[in-house]
Amino acid sequence: MVVKKSELVAVAVKREQYPEDNLPEIAFAGRSNVGKSSLLNLLTNRRKLARVSSSPGKTRTINFYEINGEFRIVDLPGYGYAKVSKAEKDRWGDMVEAYLHSREGLVMVIQLVDIRHPPSGQDVQMHEYLKYYGLDGIVAATKADKVSASETKKSIAVIRETLGMPTENIIIPVSALKKTGCEELLAEISLLVAKRCEGDQSAVSVV
Repeated sequence: MVVKKSELVAVAVKREQYPEDNLPEIAFAGRSNVGKSSLLNLLTNRRKLARVSSSPGKTRTINFYEINGEFRIVDLPGYGYAKVSKAEKDRWGDMVEAYLHSREGLVMVIQLVDIRHPPSGQDVQMHEYLKYYGLDGIVAATKADKVSASETKKSIAVIRETLGMPTENIIIPVSALKKTGCEELLAEISLLVAKRCEGDQSAVSVV
């Protein structure tokens, strides 16, 4: 996939602020310090499309980015930041749950985990949530430039075991700094979008 055009089309905290539910959507979720904004900038081919903050937990909205006029990447607010109040954590949960339950166009949620550490309890909880709703399938292991090739292999095994991922699910090591793993991740996204579009066309033709 070649990203020729990417733009922010909506910033939302409630359903009324979502864009029209007329395109496939691939959402991204991860801990607030996992490097999500840097990865999204790499994927969308825009250096500052997603704001990279030195303060974790800064993103408190759901941000919709339209790609090539064909699908959207949806940036979910980061979870697990210790300094966020319980009320804020509850608001985060309500906001994300409302999105995940209401979007017909949502194809998958790509979960981000830091390759340097075993998935946290909150990572496991999020993955179980995604599995329950059939939105799992791809994990992006960020900050892959921080570990060696041998450590990468071991870390992937730990991530798969800790999250209880079946062998058919995919773990892709990525590095926004070294720009590695991006093409592989975009290729998987392209397949997901193509399958969704084919399914929609089949449904229309049957009718």
